[in-house]
Amino acid sequence: MTQRGPFLFFVIALFAAGVGTAAYRHQSYHIPFLPGAQQTVWQVEARVEYLAQGGSTQVYLTLPPEQSGFRLLSDSESSASSGFGFEVSTQGQQRRAHWTKRVARGEQVLFYKLDLVEDPDYHIEPAPAGDPALQTWDEPYQTAALQLLQSVIPVSADPASLAQQLSLEMNRATANQNLSLLLDRYSPPELMASLLNAAEVPARTVQVLELEDGRRRQGLRDLVQVWDDNVWRLFDPATGMVDDDRLLLWQTSSPAVLEVLGGSRSRVSFSIISQSRPATALMDESAPGFDISLYNLPIAEQGMFKLIMLLPVGALMVVVMRILVGLKTSGTFMPVLIALAFLQTELVPGVVSFVGVVAFGLMIRSYLSSLNLLLVSRIATLVVIVIGIMTLVTLLSYQFGVMGGLTITFFPMIILAWTIERMSITWEEQGPREVVIQGGGSLLVAVIAFLMMDQQLIRHLAFNFPELNLCVLALIMLLGRYTGYRLLELHRFAVFNR
Repeated sequence: MTQRGPFLFFVIALFAAGVGTAAYRHQSYHIPFLPGAQQTVWQVEARVEYLAQGGSTQVYLTLPPEQSGFRLLSDSESSASSGFGFEVSTQGQQRRAHWTKRVARGEQVLFYKLDLVEDPDYHIEPAPAGDPALQTWDEPYQTAALQLLQSVIPVSADPASLAQQLSLEMNRATANQNLSLLLDRYSPPELMASLLNAAEVPARTVQVLELEDGRRRQGLRDLVQVWDDNVWRLFDPATGMVDDDRLLLWQTSSPAVLEVLGGSRSRVSFSIISQSRPATALMDESAPGFDISLYNLPIAEQGMFKLIMLLPVGALMVVVMRILVGLKTSGTFMPVLIALAFLQTELVPGVVSFVGVVAFGLMIRSYLSSLNLLLVSRIATLVVIVIGIMTLVTLLSYQFGVMGGLTITFFPMIILAWTIERMSITWEEQGPREVVIQGGGSLLVAVIAFLMMDQQLIRHLAFNFPELNLCVLALIMLLGRYTGYRLLELHRFAVFNR
């Protein structure tokens, strides 16, 4: 490849690395690309009540498994159970809340709470169904089940349609004798799952929680899951296939939802509320690699990096304005530091303070010229004078109640002193017109850089996706190879229009 080829390849690789890493972090850590993004959080509280018999007691509550569409907040699980020991145990894929107490007597109430983020992009691969459960029927139920299946299998094409036909058959106004016989012994969900298993279709009874804001003392709903096309589909024997967008799978075939040892008359109910929270507060901090991020720095350092990460954007604006537009500035990247100061002072007070300090500094510098001081001594003198100017402006602003003047201390004093020195030398060598051009150009570039750096979207992306600075670097390098005319140079060709 030519020399241009490797350069373009490197620039494209930088850009792709920045975009790819940002996309990965968005997918893995659930960091939003847009500021102010909101997500729905479902707060679910399980209330367990039972009558303790006076001895030791243990309570097991089955917890919902991981499932697509809902992401469990890692630090949201909690229990309110005075005097009870509590832990969340895991056996295989099944999680259970476990309460223990040495001596318990009378009515006991336990609470378990968890927060779930509604996330359509969150996907969990379903566990393979395996072979259908072996069904054994006593007579006359065996004959009734076979005859019922023989009537619905011919009018179905796949597991889902077979389940749908069974649902229709079970809800006919005039049920046949076989179905009536089976329903006398089995509940509709249990019967539907058993019939599907008998037809060699993997199916199981499950219990789900219907998510509805403001519901109290709600129970679980019995449904049937059918394995079809490598996914589990939910069916209600009363209505057929159901939409599972707002259904939280709580329990599969085993174990039981609630088990109580050393007690009786146990029951569990659920209360549900929904909230909208900022997406940045719901990031998955348990994901691999999250601990190596800016979020784990102390708060003060995070605030500092929120400003530092904006510097590449300011540098990009300087490159654009100098290389493509052709503006002259006093110092190459001095406008970036001035723009950074504007972020602290706000724009109008910052511009007024900058112009005032530089103008007064130039007046002092003109006097220092007559003293024939060496360069280092002259700049050091200007630094002290600039500090004095800032102190005086701050004190006067406070006395007169002008709060905007208090922010002048955010300007970089060394940079201001060096800017005054450079402008003074330019005045002596090239005249006041060049000083106005360079000073005005510096101020204009600083204002444009400030307007870009002050955008909420830019601030959000710069801190939450620092890898996007690779894209900024790629653009800066690409602009660095530009050798064409600048925008402000095109007026020289106006003569051709005459």
